Parts: sequence; C-alpha cells; structure tokens
Amino acid sequence: MAVHLRQIRPDDAAGIVAMHSRFSERTRYLRYFSPYPRIPERDLQRFVNVDHEAREAFVVSSGDRILAVGRYERLGPDAADAEVAFVVEDAYQGRGVGSVLLEHLAAAARDAGITRFVAEVLPENGAMLRVFADAGYQVQREYADGVVHLTFPIAPTERSLEVQWRREQRTEARSIARLLAPRGVAVYGASSSGHGIGAALLGHLRDGGFTGAVYPIHPTAASVAGLPALRTARDASQQGDVDLAVVAVPPEAVPDVVADAAAAGVHGLVVVSAGFAETGAPEGAAAQRLLIRAAHSAGMRVVGPNCLGVANTDPRVRLNATLAPRLPLPGRAGFFSQSGALGVALLAEAHRRGLGLSSFVSAGNRADVSGNDLLQYWEDDPGTDVILLYLESFGNPRKFARLARRIGRTKPIVALASPARPADHRGPDRGAVTALFAQAGVVRVDTVAELFDVGVLLASQPLPAGRRVGVVGNSPALTVLAAAACRDAGLAVGAGYPRDVGPLASAHDFGDVLADAATDRDVDALVVVVAPPLPGQLSDEDTDFAAALASVALAGDKPTVATSLVDRLPAGVPAYPSVEEAVRALGRVCGYADWLRQPPGIVPTISTVESPDLLAAYGIDVVPTVPADSARAAVAAADVLGYPVALKAAGEALRHRLDLGAVRLGLADAAAVAAVYEEMAGPFGAGVLVQPMVPPGVACVVEMVEDPVFGPVVGFGLGGVATDLLGDRAWRAAPLTDRDAAALVDEPRAAPLLHGYRGAGQVDRTALADLLVRVGRLVDEQPQVRALRLNPVLARPDGLSVLHAEIRYGAPTPRPDEAPRRL
Repeated sequence: MAVHLRQIRPDDAAGIVAMHSRFSERTRYLRYFSPYPRIPERDLQRFVNVDHEAREAFVVSSGDRILAVGRYERLGPDAADAEVAFVVEDAYQGRGVGSVLLEHLAAAARDAGITRFVAEVLPENGAMLRVFADAGYQVQREYADGVVHLTFPIAPTERSLEVQWRREQRTEARSIARLLAPRGVAVYGASSSGHGIGAALLGHLRDGGFTGAVYPIHPTAASVAGLPALRTARDASQQGDVDLAVVAVPPEAVPDVVADAAAAGVHGLVVVSAGFAETGAPEGAAAQRLLIRAAHSAGMRVVGPNCLGVANTDPRVRLNATLAPRLPLPGRAGFFSQSGALGVALLAEAHRRGLGLSSFVSAGNRADVSGNDLLQYWEDDPGTDVILLYLESFGNPRKFARLARRIGRTKPIVALASPARPADHRGPDRGAVTALFAQAGVVRVDTVAELFDVGVLLASQPLPAGRRVGVVGNSPALTVLAAAACRDAGLAVGAGYPRDVGPLASAHDFGDVLADAATDRDVDALVVVVAPPLPGQLSDEDTDFAAALASVALAGDKPTVATSLVDRLPAGVPAYPSVEEAVRALGRVCGYADWLRQPPGIVPTISTVESPDLLAAYGIDVVPTVPADSARAAVAAADVLGYPVALKAAGEALRHRLDLGAVRLGLADAAAVAAVYEEMAGPFGAGVLVQPMVPPGVACVVEMVEDPVFGPVVGFGLGGVATDLLGDRAWRAAPLTDRDAAALVDEPRAAPLLHGYRGAGQVDRTALADLLVRVGRLVDEQPQVRALRLNPVLARPDGLSVLHAEIRYGAPTPRPDEAPRRL
C-alpha cells in the first residue's frame, strides 16, 4: 500500500469527519478515552488549524480518503516537551502507518526545538504501546489513574535509526518486487502495424516467455501482435491483476496513461517515452514532475522516464520489458543502469561475456526509482549474489554510502561511477574517490569493460583469502608479464612463482602444475596464461588446455583468472583478452576481500560540552591567537598570552611560511616582539597574529569539504608547500568510524614522517585519529558548516596542538538521508 503523508490543512475538516465516522467504537475509545461519537465543531477547527511549529499535525491519505492523522502540541510557550497522539482508521491498522507518523512528527518537532514527547495510552491499547516501544527511543513508562504515561527524548538514537532504516528497506524492496515480478503487464503505445518502440516492447515481452498475462492497450485495434487488445487498463484488470504498465507513447499522452493505469490499480510504471527532463527544456522538467506527482498520488512507482526498461530472468517470471531483443542469460548478478541509451549495449556485452543476470533495471532520468531502491531490493533477493551499477550521478549519496556499507558485507557491489568534480572543487581527486568508494565497500571501476571484468570474476569465483598469487603458464614471456602486472596491482607473487611449464608441456602436464598451485597453502589466487604450443609438437588430445584449466577453476576454493590465446574457455572460468586486464580485475576483488575481512568499526561516542565556540563544543582546542596591527598591540597581546610567543604574518598564504620569514618563533620579551614586528611589517604588511609558543611537532592538516557525491568528507595530510602542491591528502566520508580515522592517519604518502622517520620520534597517532573522529562528528551533525580547515596541527609524541582553525558557514546543504523517508 502506498499512501501520501502531508501537513494538515483547514480544508481537511470534511475528510477528518468522514474518517472519524468510519472508526469503530473501540478505536474511538482507545484514542479519546471516551465514546466520542462525533467531533464538535470547536474541536474540529482546532484539529485542522495549526501553526506548524508549536502545534503540528500530519494526515495520511490514499487518493482523496484520509485514513490517519497524527499531531503534537507543545506543553507551553517555551516548553521542551510536546504531547503526541495519532489514530489510524481500522482497515489500515497494523500496516506501519502509526510508526511512519511518529517518525515524521518527531522530525518536525526537533526542527521546532522540541526535545521530548509525552503520550498517554490506555493499558489495553497494546498496538499503540508497541508503536512507541518499537520506535527505538528510550521510553519511560509510568502507570497512574488507569493510564500509561510515556515520556521519551526524540533525538535520533542508533536504535531508532536502525528501526527507521529497516522499515525503509522492507518498504522499498517490496515496491521494487512488484515491478520485477508482476502478475500482469499492460503495454501502452504498441501499434497494430508492428512498427515502433511500443511494438518492440510488446514483442519482447511476448517472445521472452513472460509467465504472466500481457495486455496491449490500444484505442481502436482488436488485436496487436497476435494478442487481444483492450481499450483501457481498467478493462484488463477485469480479466486479471495488472501490476505493471509499460509506457511508450508520446510525452503529451503520458498523463492520460497514468490516470488510466491508476484507475486499474497498477502498482508501477516503466516509462520508456522520452521528451522529459533529459531535453533540458523547462517544459520537459515540468512534465516529468507532473508525471511523478500523479503516479505517487495513485501509489505507483516509476522507472524512467526515458529508460530502456526492466528484466527478470527468474524462470517463474521471465520478464523482458526492455528494448533489448532477448532476455539476458539467467544468473546471479543484479544490474542497474542509469543510462537508457547505453542499456542495450550493456546487455549485449553481458551476454557476450557470459555474465548471467538475475534482474536488470534501466532507470533513464531516474525521476523516482533509483539505484538505492535496487540496492534495497537486491539485499534480500535470494537470486542475487553480486550487484553491478552503472551510475552517471547520485541522487542521495549519503544514503548510497550507508546502504553500500551494510549490503557490501554480504553481497559485493561493483560501480562504474563518474569521478567528475567542478573545476574549482578542492577535495578528493580521482584516486581519492576510489578510496571513498572502497570505504563503503564498493568496488569502483573506470570503464564498462572493467565493470564486466570484475563482475564475471565475482559471479563465478570464490573470494581470495589474501593477496598472494600463483602465476602458472606455458610461455616465459607471458608469465613474466603476469608477475609484473601482479606487483603493479599491489598483489604479491607467491614464493616459487611464476611457474612456467614451457611451450612443449602437454595439457595433462599443465593441469598437474595447476592442481599443485591450487592446493599450495602459500597461494590465495591463481593467474593462468595459456599460449599456443609449438606447431607439430603435441597431439590433439595433449592440447586440451581448456579442460585442464576448467578442472581446477571450477572445483577449487581459490579464485582463478585466465588469459588463453588458444581455446575458448568454458563457462564459469573468468577469461580475459590480456594478462593486464585479468590481473586488474583480480586486484579489485582482492581489495574488496581485504575490506570484508576488516571489522566494520564503530563511530565512537565523544564527549561534548556547552560552548559558544563550535570547535570547543566538540572537544577541539585551538591555541589562542590575538591579531595585532602595530608593535604596541603585538606587545600588549604577548603580555596577556605570556612569553615566549610567536609572530606570524596574518595573510592566509603566509602564516605558515617559516622559510620566507613570515613566521618568527620563541620571542622571549617585549623588546624582541617589537623589533620583529617592525622587521615583518615591511615585507608582509601591518597585520600579524600573536600566539603563545607550543612544543614543536610534525605539521599536519585536517580539513573538510562538501563533495558532490559523498557529502561532507574529512581530509588528512601533512603540512607544507610540497605536500600541498602534490595534493597528498587522504579522504573519508563523515562520520568516521574508529577504523576510518586510524586508516586516514596512515594513508598519505608522507605518513612515514609520523612513524619516526630517520630517527625522529613517533607522534601520537591515536590523538590524531581522535581529532579526525571529532571533526567527522562535527561536520556530520552541523550541516551549516560548509568547509573547515585546521592548519597546522602539530603532532608530537605526547599529543597535538591545533594552531589555526578556519570554518566557513553557509545555508545547510540538503541531506535527504537524515530526513524522514519519502517515496
């Protein structure tokens, strides 16, 4: 069931009265503690007229029918508490409507500065008590005067978020399941002549062996493509259930199709029609918004518009509602493509590579159904083991990262996603983007070919237990090339490898060496290269290298990749045209296996304090800084701070340039401060910064930027002109787990300086990791922070000092993953 939740309006009075009239006597009694047969006019006007701050109310409707209402009311002008209550029509109770109302009411109350809800519930109202108990809040209960009094803070907790996200997952997965396993499909736009996109879609549905009913919808024809045609989907619904409508009509005809499908009780639309937001024209974008609004009002999900379609290879379904002429090979990989134009080519390449799919969705403009929806569906789909994503952009990147971290623990996710950033973007570069994906457990690839290279390997082979590789081949040149490629990919060539059996070895001898490698405890994966034997040296039965390879690759517990210049390898053996491509795919999979072996980490609880200083509130102390624009002012500042002090040029580009003389240290008295000020004022300007001296350390930089894909990301690197010039920064998405922070400290190329390079003492990397965790929490919880930079941070064996901090504030960027869920 799909419903619409919105704020109450004064014109909802009639709908509220009608809903109240449908309540059973028990529902009225449990909500109002009395029979309450009708709503007095005074109460009704108070119900529907609210200020949306101190008093808020939401209604839940299906079509024009209001079926639930929830409200809160602040208990006094400046009170932090509000009383909450809601009621659901009998026919819709037990479907999670009350839980969704509570979720939205809590979010609205938090925005209004309310921190706690109170509620009164009759003891016999077990369903309502369960709604509160199951919401994940810390609920305190007290029984008095025949009523259960409930009190609970409404700030999100780990438990409440988990409840919210699991409910979200079930809802979104079910909505996709109806699209991919419909009982009946209505097709709009198939011409009786057999020409055009609609006719092609109808033919592919019919010829693909769809196990449900197919209903061509045509205004005049008696039959289309040999199937009886019907005038409307409502006519089709009289013959059987119609769960899905495939739409291939001109864009101006789409609204009538949506209305007809809604009247027939259709659950989802696949809109292949183009002419919407992809045109770039304002009228196209407006038409797309109207399409989605009309579909959602009727409880329908939308794939597209401007999409290729959807497919499901399950033999119980065999749905090919796509423009591809044949149903994909059945298999265990779920495939989501944002591109409609590239979709046919992607399916053709999957077929050529022998990659079997469980289901396929091309989202086109992605106006509604997105990759996140498919992730939710594939998470619990027993027919899907591997997830492939072709993404051109992200609608809700924070949600994607959250889902990927969870789902990637059980099913690998491979994504081809654009690393493009604005020209003026200061943040993760191409390599860092790959690391950010890896943080979420996603195998990011750069090309379509690599998407299939990795997909084929994950779909057919076990995961490696480590990075030790056994290279086996019958060509010295190819085995040496494979070993070099392994080292370049960060893989370790096992002891005693590569093993070259030579060009005169028979397939039997080759198989024996392979079998030995497959049982070698010092090897985690195999790279096999097969070159043609020398002419006339071996009999036909001695050249069946494919069979020898299959006996190992299909039976062992170690992943095997192969490049064969002789035979076409059997299904299930990942084959690559070059050694480099085979090793690159194996390297990607080893990276995923490494991530999987690591515990997920936790976001540590940090102590915060009440402070007008945002950094101080998160336990980030900054060394005091006093600006001065004269020698007298500099001396006065030093007198207050205490000697010795440092003077720094105030310009951002100069305040760290000890090499230019823009930073002077260890000034022991007023005379030294005055003299140095005069020396600096000429070349660097009158403005200086005065700071107390702190113990020396290794200069580091901590910063945060808003990334267009990942949202707030935290960067770490070592300070200095050289590292700035080289862009030596590592990045992680906020908030950071303890493992994220520890890895971030050790990831920059200059990180060995923190470990005691060339006799220097090791710095306190735990203190650096703690600082990163605090910055991650700050930027995650304070969306008004648009950029943050701590530079330098001096790291020492006994701790650290933050010398300078800059924060740029702005309008909070939308973070839809933190809001109550919406369709």
